[in-house]
Amino acid sequence: MSAEKAPALITPRTLSGFRDYLPAVMLAREEVLRRAREVYRSYGFTPIDTPACESLDVLLGKGGDESDKLVYRVLSARGDKAEMGLRFDLTVPFARFSAQYINELGTPFKRYAMGPVWRGERPGQGRYREFWQCDFDTIGTTSNAADIEAALVINDLFTALQFDRFEIRINNRMVLNGLLESLGIADKAAPVLRSLDKLLKIGREKVAEEMVREAGITPEQANRVLMMTDLTGPNEQLLTDLEAWFGGANEKATAGIRCLRELLTVAKAAGVAEGRIKIDLSICRGLDYYTGTIYETFLTDLPGIGSVCSGGRYDNLASKYTKQVLPGVGASLGVDRLIAAMEELKHPLLTGATTPAQVLVVNFDAARLGDYQRIARALRAAGVSVEVFPDAKKVGVQLGYAEKRGFKLAVIAGPAEFEQGVWKVKDLAKREEKTIVEAEVVGAVQSAVG
Repeated sequence: MSAEKAPALITPRTLSGFRDYLPAVMLAREEVLRRAREVYRSYGFTPIDTPACESLDVLLGKGGDESDKLVYRVLSARGDKAEMGLRFDLTVPFARFSAQYINELGTPFKRYAMGPVWRGERPGQGRYREFWQCDFDTIGTTSNAADIEAALVINDLFTALQFDRFEIRINNRMVLNGLLESLGIADKAAPVLRSLDKLLKIGREKVAEEMVREAGITPEQANRVLMMTDLTGPNEQLLTDLEAWFGGANEKATAGIRCLRELLTVAKAAGVAEGRIKIDLSICRGLDYYTGTIYETFLTDLPGIGSVCSGGRYDNLASKYTKQVLPGVGASLGVDRLIAAMEELKHPLLTGATTPAQVLVVNFDAARLGDYQRIARALRAAGVSVEVFPDAKKVGVQLGYAEKRGFKLAVIAGPAEFEQGVWKVKDLAKREEKTIVEAEVVGAVQSAVG
C-alpha cells in the first residue's frame, strides 16, 4: 500500500502593494503613532473610530471618479454581490460619522483617528495598497482659525517626530477656483484639478495634454492654469503676485489670498520657524471634496517620496449625508509612507532594537526562577520594561541575545550574588558592570534607562 502523498506546501509570500512589519520597524511605527496621539491630544482633539467597511453609497462619488476606481468592493457573505467597500481614507467615514452623531457631539467637534485604509492603486516607493493613516479634523466651523491651527498641528507633529528639515506647502482651492472662473472653465474644476495634482509625477507638458483631453478645455486655457501655478518665490512676493494677477476682480480668489496671508501671519506670531510654511500654487489635492486651504508636507532630504502629511478644508462633504451644514478641515499623516522615508533616511526613531523591553533578567539558575521573576516584577512596577530569559542557558548566550535585540541592561544573579544579597547590573552598550545591593537595584536601573 503506497504512502499518502504529503500536501504541497504553500509558498509564504506577501501580496503586491502590501507589506509585513518586522519588530524593529514596527516598534518605530508604534512610536510614531504614540507621538502623533500626544500632539493631537495636546490641541484638544478627541479619539474616535469607524469601521473598516462602509456601504458603497457612503464611499462612492465623494473623492471623484478616479477615487471610486480605487475602492475595494467587498462581496456579500454569499459572494454574489458587492454591498460594501473598504474605506479609502478616514475623512469620508468621518463625514458620515459626523452627520450621524453631530447633534449628540455638538460643534465644533475635534477628532483624531488612526487606522488602516485600502486603495487599489499601483504600488511605488512608500506607496502601498494597504496603509495606515493618522488623521485629525475639526468639523462645524468655517473659521480660518481652524485652518491655521491645522498648519500648527502639522508643524508640531513633525517636530515631535524628530524631523527638523520639512516643509509644509499650502495653497487655497478658492484661489484655484477663482482662476478657473476667470478662464470660464469653473464647470471643469474637478477634471482640471485632478490633472494638475499629477504635476510632480508626470510633468507640465503631460498635465497640459491631460487637461485638454480629460477636461475638454483648450490648450490656451490649460497653459493659463499652469502659468499661475508656475509662479514661485517668497511667500509675501507670491501673495503680491496673486493680487496683481486677479486685480481684485474675483471674490473667491481674493478670499483665498486673504486666508493664506492670515495663516502665515498667525503662524509667524505663534513661533513657527521661518520658511517652514511655504505657499505652493501648484498643489491642489486631487480629491474633489476640498474647498479651501490645502496642505502637503514634504521632507527636505527626501522630496521624491511625495507628501507625507496632506489635507485641507472640505465644507460640503457631509452634505451627502445630511442637510445640516458641517464644514470641516483637517489633515492625514501617511504613516507607512513616513516609515518608508524614515528607513531610507536612517531616522533616529529606527534604533534597530527588536524588543520594547529595556532590561533582560538573565536566567542563571532554573531553580531561582521565582527570584528572577520577583526582581522583574519589582522593576515593572517602577515603570521599567523587563524580559526574563526562559531557559537557564550559558550567560554568554543570554547576553548575546540581549545585545542582538537591543536591550539596554542585563540584570544577573547567580549563587554567589544570592548569598550576598546583591545583583549585577550590566550596561550592554558600554560593557560596564556594577554590583548593587538588592534594595537599590530598582533605583539604579531606573536611573540607567532614563
